[in-house]
Amino acid sequence: MESRNKKIRKICIVTGSRAEYGLLKPIMVAINNHSHLDLSLIVTGTHLSEEFGYSVDEIIKDGFNCLTKVYINPSEDTGFSMAESFGIGAKEIAKVLKDIHPDILLVLGDRVETLASVISAAYMNIPIAHIHGGDSAKAGIDESARHAITKFANIHFPATKKSAERILKMGERKDRIFITGAPCLDTIFSMDYLSKENVSKKFRLDLKNPFILMVQHSVTTEPEKAEEHIIESLEAVKHLKYQTIIIYPNSDSGGRRIINQIKKYEHLHFIRTYKNLSQRDYLSLLNYASVMIGNSSSGIIESPSFRLPVVNIGIRQEGRERSENIINSMPEREDIISSIAKALSLNFKNKLKDSKNPYGDGKTGEKIAKILSEIDLNNALIQKKITY
Repeated sequence: MESRNKKIRKICIVTGSRAEYGLLKPIMVAINNHSHLDLSLIVTGTHLSEEFGYSVDEIIKDGFNCLTKVYINPSEDTGFSMAESFGIGAKEIAKVLKDIHPDILLVLGDRVETLASVISAAYMNIPIAHIHGGDSAKAGIDESARHAITKFANIHFPATKKSAERILKMGERKDRIFITGAPCLDTIFSMDYLSKENVSKKFRLDLKNPFILMVQHSVTTEPEKAEEHIIESLEAVKHLKYQTIIIYPNSDSGGRRIINQIKKYEHLHFIRTYKNLSQRDYLSLLNYASVMIGNSSSGIIESPSFRLPVVNIGIRQEGRERSENIINSMPEREDIISSIAKALSLNFKNKLKDSKNPYGDGKTGEKIAKILSEIDLNNALIQKKITY
């Protein structure tokens, strides 16, 4: 039985992008609903950018009002600008952490604002809990950032057994690693989806015919190829002439180059583009899409729950655990076209009828909230020692 006098723990979450917020939301709800946890938010990154949809409005609309805004968006589409944003983020987030003085900083993934917040918290002796550590996507700076965050973190919430094993190999303590699954599945299993009629009307889609959902980001270690790669994908879409919903990329180096190319295809009558979508809208599109193309992690992690065929383009998600719904394609229009044809084939769709999502059971939020409320916050937690 829990003690009535148990101290309420302050949990601070950092969120910097619409996609990351979608993953964090069920955990935020679980923390809000827990009697011994108190939630505060640091909202930063593209949430505060009009250019990328100003998605902080969605967070406030969802009822999460206890938030502090930190502006760190890169002014240019370059690696230098990203590095500059990191420095600003570390400084400004440190100021907020000093004011909030949380018991635990909870972060997800591998973005620049996540790394900045983690380094600030570590120097301030604030325990760090990390979600989705141990994942492996071998392309881009995100891979380095993710594993660096793991080494700063004191509590680990990997999504899968394989990810937990990678964390162990990095010398982290076994009793600090908790396999909790991917939080996005909580939302997928509980979502009140838009009806077919509402999706059709809202996005001007004829759902009797195939439609493509496209989300493509730059690879941060080769931003100079961002334009070339998105043009190949867009030319494939143009050739096929299927109804296509395109969602803008994130603000990584190369992102604006992708957006500039997307704008050149917006005049095509079968293409619809969006800077940002609510989580309900986005998951409803996943639910009804015929195929998803691009290189978003949601194509790897969320899509298997919908048994949605995915054409995974290029190397950005190379190394991630995946289900049978993924078709890998080179960033070349002919390969993309043939991969989409395969994805839409009845034979391929039949193979997905019994496929399973390897990323969890839809109860991640409550698992994480429980662990955060019960784990010992002592000096041994802060004082990390490599295990080998």
